[in-house]
Amino acid sequence: MTETTHEPQPGAFDITPANWTPSLRDVWRFDLAASIVVALVALPLCLGVALASGAPLFAGIVTGVIGGIVVGFASGSHLMVSGPAAGLTAIVLSAIATLGSFELFLTAVVLSGVLQVILGLIRAGVIGYYFPNAVIRGMLAGIGIIIIVRQLPFTLGADAVTAAAGVLSAAAAPHPGALFVSAIALAVLLLWERPFMKRFSIVPGALVAVLACTGLNRFFAVSMPAWELDGQQLVLLPVIDSWDGLLQALSNPDWSGLTSGAVWVTALTIAVVASLETLLSLEATDRMDPLNRESPANRELLAQGLGNGLSGLLGGLPMTGVIVRSSANVYAGARTKASAILHGILLAGAVWTIPELLNSVPLAVLAVILVHTGWKLANPKQLKLFLGQGHHQWLPFVITIGAILAADLLVGIAVGMAVALFFILQEHMYASSFDVVREDETVTHIRLNSHLTFLHKANLAAALQDFSPGRRVLVDGSACKRVDHDVLDVLREFRASGPARRLEIEFTGIDLGAAAIGAGH
Repeated sequence: MTETTHEPQPGAFDITPANWTPSLRDVWRFDLAASIVVALVALPLCLGVALASGAPLFAGIVTGVIGGIVVGFASGSHLMVSGPAAGLTAIVLSAIATLGSFELFLTAVVLSGVLQVILGLIRAGVIGYYFPNAVIRGMLAGIGIIIIVRQLPFTLGADAVTAAAGVLSAAAAPHPGALFVSAIALAVLLLWERPFMKRFSIVPGALVAVLACTGLNRFFAVSMPAWELDGQQLVLLPVIDSWDGLLQALSNPDWSGLTSGAVWVTALTIAVVASLETLLSLEATDRMDPLNRESPANRELLAQGLGNGLSGLLGGLPMTGVIVRSSANVYAGARTKASAILHGILLAGAVWTIPELLNSVPLAVLAVILVHTGWKLANPKQLKLFLGQGHHQWLPFVITIGAILAADLLVGIAVGMAVALFFILQEHMYASSFDVVREDETVTHIRLNSHLTFLHKANLAAALQDFSPGRRVLVDGSACKRVDHDVLDVLREFRASGPARRLEIEFTGIDLGAAAIGAGH
């Protein structure tokens, strides 16, 4: 990662690394205040991501708590916050349906944590650099489209059961209260993005939308009962009033899945995508850090693996480092990872102390928050950006999205990578491997450059066919350091074709009798 100079962020501290070392006494006030802001941002998102994933809503809270406390302690990042991520919802939703039970899915989450720990131990923190930006952005855009499609039924009044019938079914009989709640929630989220609302940015727009729409639904209950959202259209969290109640609320993995190939495929998919999203978030968070601190990527993979393993054991969703919460943490003035840890404690306290309030939140407002998030991931402006960069950028982007929508996330990434690699190889193939200089009407010099591989074979063969009879061709290989046997075959065939084509061909500086040149030969 490159060191970047940063402008001070709102709430950022005016201290430089040269004259300040964090200590609890110095920072506790700032980290406590930031943790409150992050918890307020995280609470609706934990519930919303669980809703979008087709998982128990309590699973989202479990993940948020573990991501804050456990990963917060284990991570080497000072400011990144982990929790359930919108980028994994498509995987979770598909995996639960494919595996047939949430408990089998939890086994995959545990295994994904183990795989991430292994990635950390083998120092695979650099893997994020080997995925082209077009493929990563295509992956996120595909996820965004899936989120939007899956959440639209909830904005129309569907519950967790009827939403499975799709948006057309929900649109056939929309709930008036849900439509009104969704419109208000969207208006609040859009309003909060306007520049003149910056003074209120300390209060998250998602939280304002949740509070406003929850109050609105209570007004419906009193004054307009036909518009009230109730029952399965509201958040349903277990009311925990004892230790036994907590244990009963937690789900346990089904260990029979250890012998299931589908479980292992799901685990691998989660490990790869969660690691990529975490590493991207880690880099982005480090760039926002006013102290320009760099976080160890391999340690982060270990921390995320620990968090995902524990989350699966306790009935939670897979987690990643999340840029939305992390940026809120930075802007709120956090100074150390204590803010991430405290936010996890606050999430646990909210579920313990105010479950009745949480259970009065309409699913429609959570769905709108997720649709808003999905739109940011799949914003059409991205396509315009890639179109301006040429077909070698926009084709992998578009094909990754299409493959994700047609198949699944892992297939989409694989197809997108294959397309991106094709363009990389094509560019390498047509890179300057030789220079053709025509001295006059009868003499042509071909200067071979230092490295010629099988990728240059077709390009070179085509160039060697472009000579008229009677020409003298001088091939200079004195600069060659490596020549594959495939290329030497082309050169031998060209020399052998000279008499029949009435060409005078001369080679200098290269041994055509060798099996290959360089690379251990």
